[in-house]
Amino acid sequence: MSQREEIKKESDSFIRLFRAVVVVAVGVALGYFVYSSSLGNGGSHPFKFGLDLAGGSQLVYIADVSSVKKSEIPDLMQTLREVIERRINVFGVSEPNVQVETSSFVSEDSAQRLIVELPGVTDIDEAIKQIGQTPLLEFKLVDQKAMAAKETIDKMKAENPNAIVDNVKIQGEALTDPYINTGLTGRYLKRAELVFGNGNGGGLSNEPIVSIVFNDEGAALFEKITKENVGEQLAIFLDGSMMSAPRINESIAGGKAVISGNFTPTEAGDLVRNLNFGALPVAITLDSTQTIGGALGDEALHAGLYAGVVGFLALSVFMILWYRLPGVISVLALCLYVVIMLLLFKFIPVVLTAAGIAGLILSIGLAVDANVLIAERMKEELRAGKTVAEAIQEGFDRAWLAIRDSNIAHIIAGVILFWFGTSLIKGFALVFSIGVVVSMFSAITISRTLLIVLPIDTKTRLGRFLMSSGFSR
Repeated sequence: MSQREEIKKESDSFIRLFRAVVVVAVGVALGYFVYSSSLGNGGSHPFKFGLDLAGGSQLVYIADVSSVKKSEIPDLMQTLREVIERRINVFGVSEPNVQVETSSFVSEDSAQRLIVELPGVTDIDEAIKQIGQTPLLEFKLVDQKAMAAKETIDKMKAENPNAIVDNVKIQGEALTDPYINTGLTGRYLKRAELVFGNGNGGGLSNEPIVSIVFNDEGAALFEKITKENVGEQLAIFLDGSMMSAPRINESIAGGKAVISGNFTPTEAGDLVRNLNFGALPVAITLDSTQTIGGALGDEALHAGLYAGVVGFLALSVFMILWYRLPGVISVLALCLYVVIMLLLFKFIPVVLTAAGIAGLILSIGLAVDANVLIAERMKEELRAGKTVAEAIQEGFDRAWLAIRDSNIAHIIAGVILFWFGTSLIKGFALVFSIGVVVSMFSAITISRTLLIVLPIDTKTRLGRFLMSSGFSR
């Protein structure tokens, strides 16, 4: 071997050693950061735990989308989710999780559910109160004929409470709801302001009035409604109660309207605040509630951590006893894999649930599977008479195709689970998919970097033992 080749060989060896040292040093630094930033409740970057681990309340609401076009339902539910989330955040609830879920993707009348998870909030009544303080704002046209009939019926009932009024018809047509939906709701609200009346228009001087401004889409709809219904009344409803019903005198452009209802300044101010925090675009009704105590959440968290540690130790012992030196390298790569995963959980961030921890544990098993393939391919190359360096290179190259194909299949499965699954399944699918991607990196890059720097000579008895597996020597 020439002097130039020897220098190049030594240079390559130094570079490989330097890479290995950097990988270990970075792994140790990241591991220390994960540990130190998670200590106690005052950690700089604590993990975020879901309802089943942190304890709290879950509220399930059913959204009334019966009067909404089917094509508009997804956007409407997304708006509803954002409104509820914004409202909860304003009241100081830590890390709320608000999700939209369709109970069935087969039925045309699929119920739209809104799942609200409030970690740390164990008072169901308080949680419901926080959600309920978000108002539903609606604008409805008044059907004068139906209204007159309704007023007549109400008068008859007031005069004779025992009277039974049924099958009322107006000019041969059945009595209908006097209020006609216009499609204009708080969904289109841009902002609300508190103003005081000047005494014009029949109002009292200095009367608190809520002025509202619609967004561009709402302004166009408001102008269309007022233009087509001049002379009619437009009733303004808040949480199902009519606040006022002004008459439309002319087409109103600019998307501005007012709500008056004999408010006190405090009531008007609270209404402005609530509307600005988010008026509900559709009505919602509480379907079910669930409370998970803090103690139960801690128990589930410790059980998941215990299962993860025991599983990791069992895998580590098996890899070291069966694959010896490659097994030791695999365990080091797995440690770095876990550190990277925990780091990603902190900075994505991922809300950890019991299902997510299960996904992490399963992904560790997949990472071990990749190392098993690599070790077996290396063993085959050594039996063929290759040197250790050649066996490592060929072993990784041959194992890569199988690792790539199997992990792509796992990622596809994870994406499908995340796309079609419920909130519980999505937590599992997200952690599992991230774990599969990181496991490919740790198995191929980290394991190779650490293994290739070891000066192993299979001509010696110790070298053969370290690079063998199972019961062979």
